[in-house]
Amino acid sequence: MFEHVRRCAPREQKRDVFEFLCHVPKVGITDDHLYDVQTRIFAGSMVRIAIFASGSGTNAQRLMEHFQHHKAGRVVLIGCDQPQAGVLQRAWDAGVASYLFNGKQLRDGSVLRELEAQRINLVVLAGFMRLIPAEMVSAFPDRIINIHPSLLPEFGGKGMYGQRVHEAVIAAGERESGITIHLVNERYDEGRHLAQFTCPVLPNDTPVTLATRIHALEHAHYPTVVEATVQLLNEH
Repeated sequence: MFEHVRRCAPREQKRDVFEFLCHVPKVGITDDHLYDVQTRIFAGSMVRIAIFASGSGTNAQRLMEHFQHHKAGRVVLIGCDQPQAGVLQRAWDAGVASYLFNGKQLRDGSVLRELEAQRINLVVLAGFMRLIPAEMVSAFPDRIINIHPSLLPEFGGKGMYGQRVHEAVIAAGERESGITIHLVNERYDEGRHLAQFTCPVLPNDTPVTLATRIHALEHAHYPTVVEATVQLLNEH
């Protein structure tokens, strides 16, 4: 019934629902009130996702595509700390709003306030190079997800990203690598693991060829793990 009211009901009927649910006389109820109550009443039916990225944004694009027509969640914001990053063009092409910020704004709470203003429920990091501040971690408990291109805890931590990881894996003589999808805490790559997926490291691998295999894992699995988290948020 509520879904029908949200999608189809005329404004006056929505005011009646607002009055009934919120015990507020419908005289003087504005469109902002209606939007706010819809957001609160139907929060469980649509998780609002923000993606943070610093680079070209191939994982961000996979996520935007995955949730484009999803009933449980939608990517509504791309946050980026690099003005020339390719992810901004991908957001534009997908019709998703973008938010450009710098390190100071991330640390001083400006980015957190923007997330709150946008009613974000879940933050997904997709090649985002900065440490998430403790204040933001506290504001989104178990609701910030990251992906790392190795089997953590190996080859993680500050400064370990992209080609550096693959170079280290090959130099160590590893026969297997993979990806780790994990929750974010106040330290690099130390949050609770949600999933790991593996691939072989071949004798003639270079960082480039290994990266190709790792990217395939990321594109195949990151959207589905994020989707599982979205479903859990809807259930609670």
